[in-house]
Amino acid sequence: MLTFSIAVFMLLITPGPGVLSTAGVGAAFGFKAGLRYVFGLFLGTNLVALAVISGLATALFAIPWSRTLLLILSTLYLIYLAAKIAFAGSKISFIQSKIRPGIRAGVLLQAINPKAYVVNTALFSGFAFLPDALITETLVKFLLINAIWIPIHLLWLRGGSLIQELHLPLRKQRIINWIMAVLLLGVVGLALTQL
Repeated sequence: MLTFSIAVFMLLITPGPGVLSTAGVGAAFGFKAGLRYVFGLFLGTNLVALAVISGLATALFAIPWSRTLLLILSTLYLIYLAAKIAFAGSKISFIQSKIRPGIRAGVLLQAINPKAYVVNTALFSGFAFLPDALITETLVKFLLINAIWIPIHLLWLRGGSLIQELHLPLRKQRIINWIMAVLLLGVVGLALTQL
C-alpha cells in the first residue's frame, strides 16, 4: 500500500494538464475562483477512474480512431485553456478572458485528458496489495488516490493564486500568465508527438 501511495504521489505531482491548468487558473483568476475548477477536475478524474475500472475506457479505445479523436479534442481544449490563462485580464477586446473556468471546464478537461486515463489505468491495474479482495482493494485505492489528489491540486492552486495575490504590476502578471500558458502548450506539444 505504501508503494501504491508513493506511485500516486509521483504520478499526480508531476506537471500534466490538470495541475498546470490548476496553477494557471489560480494565477490568472485567484484561489476562490480556482476552487470551482479544481472541484470539476476532481469530479472528472473520478469519472475517468470509474470508466477505467468498468472497462468502458477499454471498450472506447478499442475503436481505432477514438484515441486520435481524444488526442485532438484534448489538444484543442488545452490550447483554449492556455489562451484563457494567457489573456486573463487582458484589455485587448477580441481576446479578453473574464469568464473563469469552472466546474464544467474541470470535468471536461479530465474527460479528454489522456494522462488521466493512463494514470488511472496504471494505478488500478497495477500495485496489487489485496489480491484476494479486489473490490476492497479498488475502494481503498479510490480513497488513497483522492486523499493524495485533493491536497496536491489545492497546493498547485494555492501556488498559482499566490502569484496573483502579490499584486504584481500588470505587465509582470501578464508575463506569468503567459508562462503558465506556454507550459500548457508544452503539454500540447508532447501530446502531438503521440499522433
